[in-house]
Amino acid sequence: MQLYSIPTGFFKLDGGAMFGVVPKSIWNKLNPADENNMCTWAMRCLLIEDNNRLILIDTGIGNKQNEKFFSFYYLHGDDTLEKSLNKHGFTTSDITDVFLTHLHFDHCGGAISYDASKNIYYPTFPNAAYWSHSKHWEWAINPNPREKASFLKENILPIQESGQLKFVDKDNYNLPFEFIDVYGHTEAMILPIITYKNHKIIYMADLIPSAGHIPIPYVMAYDVRPLETLKEKEKILNTLLNENGFLFFEHDPRIELCNLQNTERGIRMKDELKITDL
Repeated sequence: MQLYSIPTGFFKLDGGAMFGVVPKSIWNKLNPADENNMCTWAMRCLLIEDNNRLILIDTGIGNKQNEKFFSFYYLHGDDTLEKSLNKHGFTTSDITDVFLTHLHFDHCGGAISYDASKNIYYPTFPNAAYWSHSKHWEWAINPNPREKASFLKENILPIQESGQLKFVDKDNYNLPFEFIDVYGHTEAMILPIITYKNHKIIYMADLIPSAGHIPIPYVMAYDVRPLETLKEKEKILNTLLNENGFLFFEHDPRIELCNLQNTERGIRMKDELKITDL
């Protein structure tokens, strides 16, 4: 097995929303805000090469939304999903599986592309199975008012229409890693648990989006069940601490991977690493 970090660019979100009840005087030291209170965040995917399988975890925001939509999120940086795949010698046609942790637009937007000349949406990865959780899928296609703006039908429905959709909890799940489903951020978000070179790595998606979110109370205002997030974070952090495992961060603008240590303030980051360091 080989792992590749796949950066797809940066965007900005409101710092207060990202850190919830934590005061700005504290979180601003972790990820400084601009004059509009916006902080920069990564959209970092993970590619797993395992024998004849190429498995992409999440797909970034994509490029098919209109100018007004993107103006809210200040996309920047030179990386794109396709450029990062190409850097490692792969194309979108090589991907055999796309594992979508959840269907918020910054995690699944790159899964579907748009052909303006034909006015059609189509899978970015024509030869891939697209994996989701059936509970989360139903949650996303019948969105609640709180999350409705994050579930865009053009990112989601074309996956099913293509015939490439599979469910990790219903179909013949045969990917080379385990996963857990968590319910604090959104219904049935799925987090891959990867054993790589005898290390346990959990792709944290939006449960712990950055190293700054490791402290238990640091929970995003976007979460639909914040008290559940607290429990889920505590369980995972203790497990990884005991097993000397690693967190892989999807949104940290700088830190890709870290292990953990116990401190007088609770569990915190120990070493800042990259996949290539393992």
